[in-house]
Amino acid sequence: MDKVKVLFVCLGNICRSPLAEGVFRHQIKERGIEDLFKVDSCGTAAYHIGELPDERSVANAKENGVDYTHRARQLKASDFKDFDLIIPMDDSNLHDVNSLDKRIYDTKILKMRYFDNEGHNQDVPDPYYGGPQGFQNVFDIIDRSSANLVDYLVEAYQLK
Repeated sequence: MDKVKVLFVCLGNICRSPLAEGVFRHQIKERGIEDLFKVDSCGTAAYHIGELPDERSVANAKENGVDYTHRARQLKASDFKDFDLIIPMDDSNLHDVNSLDKRIYDTKILKMRYFDNEGHNQDVPDPYYGGPQGFQNVFDIIDRSSANLVDYLVEAYQLK
């Protein structure tokens, strides 16, 4: 079986989507199924290409037991071919993802909070201009959503 390929998407790829990538990687590693996945993240805009994630997001994740690193990149058309599931963080990201010509690809696009029991299909708020509580709120949302996403993928792809 090929790996299940998951791509997380936000605007600049320095706060929400690399955090989602890091949390997802952490959760699949804890379950012992990390070898069954290819995971990445990107942004819809080119603002931060090549940059590391926001230090506040990394510090908050570390406080919550998740250590991650990433270099920002921008979404490209080939991502629709290369990934089974593309997961935007909010409606604006969803619109930008859907604006690319993806007709020939079989990729599924579902918002992150599609998997959140406490805010089904709402936006993951951008914590960039807020304080520490905003980053913790985003971590909590992503942590819940990611756990449900892992469950969903294990069932959908019959992973063991």
